[in-house]
Amino acid sequence: MVRRIIWTSKADTIFSNILEFYIERNKSKLYSRKLNKEINDIVNLLLKHPFLGTKSDYKDIRVLIKGDYKIFYQIKPNELIILLVWDCGQSLDFLNRIIT
Repeated sequence: MVRRIIWTSKADTIFSNILEFYIERNKSKLYSRKLNKEINDIVNLLLKHPFLGTKSDYKDIRVLIKGDYKIFYQIKPNELIILLVWDCGQSLDFLNRIIT
């Protein structure tokens, strides 16, 4: 049973960059706050239902899609590890370099 959520430093940094991008672009924190809440709500749902996401093309990595974002994660015996929150508008080449 998964008991806790761990964000990798890479996942935390990239998600923070996404939030900062929208703050700068929109000249407001409103959308970033909404997005942060939505992603964290989904991550907390994964804590209760870790197999909600589907298997990805990457070994031992699952993915859950939420709107324009994909949450890549691994399930360990007591932990759910968030590897990446990906904005689907970004380059797939960049994704492949980050996730592998």
